[in-house]
Amino acid sequence: MTGYFVTATGTDIGKTYLGAALLRHWRREERAIAALKPVMSGFDPADVAGSDAGQLLMAMGAPMDSGGLNLISPWRFAAPLSPDMAAAREGRTIPYAKLVDTCRAVAGMMPEEGRLIIEGVGGIFVPLDDRHTVMDWMKDLQLPVLLVAGSYLGTISHTLAALAAMKLHGLAPHAVIVNESPVSPVPIAETVEVLRRHAPDTRILTLKRNPDAAAIAALAGAL
Repeated sequence: MTGYFVTATGTDIGKTYLGAALLRHWRREERAIAALKPVMSGFDPADVAGSDAGQLLMAMGAPMDSGGLNLISPWRFAAPLSPDMAAAREGRTIPYAKLVDTCRAVAGMMPEEGRLIIEGVGGIFVPLDDRHTVMDWMKDLQLPVLLVAGSYLGTISHTLAALAAMKLHGLAPHAVIVNESPVSPVPIAETVEVLRRHAPDTRILTLKRNPDAAAIAALAGAL
């Protein structure tokens, strides 16, 4: 089984966009695929298709019913806040050990040739409860990490800070994916060039806006 934990330098950077693109590619290759977005805040039951979990279900060709949602995203909260805050608004908490065990169980059921995406929530230090953050989650799962960054003004500092923080916690991304932002001050290639100079030991790839199937295939092949 090949699995990836998809995180980002912040929120709304493109984790779901990347995960869905990879799932569609692997589906075209007729591989066994699975995805988890275990924790999701800002969830509107009236707009399942517009949610992160809905996007991943569509990419897999899976039904967007309550059963599919419960499998892919067991901890869903209405408030568009960090998960610990969103859960508290509903008098709930995220059972961290169960979260980790759920991810491990799904990974353990995948066939050898299968592909799995586990999407985090927000950035690398988003709190999950009073003690744990996404960083702890990544460390406990020990899956290859795809760090999604943007190409907006400020992304170089944000990305290098995320890389430094991961290093302090004994992690290194399998790859950084620079997802082209709607507004970019410079061509994405220039941003990538600077990042590669400052992080020469890190694989840095790009995901341009509206990529075709060939571009996604090339990205998947480079992972």
